[in-house]
Amino acid sequence: MNVPGLKYIAGFVAEPDEAALLAAVDAEPWLSDLKRRVQHYGYRYDYKARKVDPSMFLGPLPAWARPLAARLVAGGHMATVPDQLIVNEYEPGQGITAHVDCIPCFGPVVCSVTLGSQCVMELSAAKGDEAESILLERRSLVVLAGESRFRWRHAIPSRKSDEIGGRVLPRSRRVSLTFRTVIVQGR
Repeated sequence: MNVPGLKYIAGFVAEPDEAALLAAVDAEPWLSDLKRRVQHYGYRYDYKARKVDPSMFLGPLPAWARPLAARLVAGGHMATVPDQLIVNEYEPGQGITAHVDCIPCFGPVVCSVTLGSQCVMELSAAKGDEAESILLERRSLVVLAGESRFRWRHAIPSRKSDEIGGRVLPRSRRVSLTFRTVIVQGR
């Protein structure tokens, strides 16, 4: 992998824990105001205004997410316990366009756990034509820090299967848990 600052850890979540996390997520209400279903915890992110402010505080992370958040710090992936979590659900054929997570909104590290189904994440340099693809396996963790956080876009292409290494991998329902720390002005 030639993306500076990107770290990938297979098997970050044990299989029984994956099932418990998916059950906990599915017990919570979903928002359907995007092309995919989402849940916000800690702070709500305003996609249209691309901002977070103190009025968007929703409360602490849910009990089911706190052990994962603590593991991110204990494992040295994040310096402080994240205070924002977005849960995204991707059905086969759904994705997210190439983007850099809001720089003035979120801290220096973004961590995302993949549950339910694998998919390919495409990364592209914000300046230049460098590009990489990475298979995000079920129960894996991807950490975006340094250049991978600030100078590379990441995307999940909208398709029903991925081809990598000459293999076609059909997608099923994927749930991502993306942990971030919020930079709130005036807090």
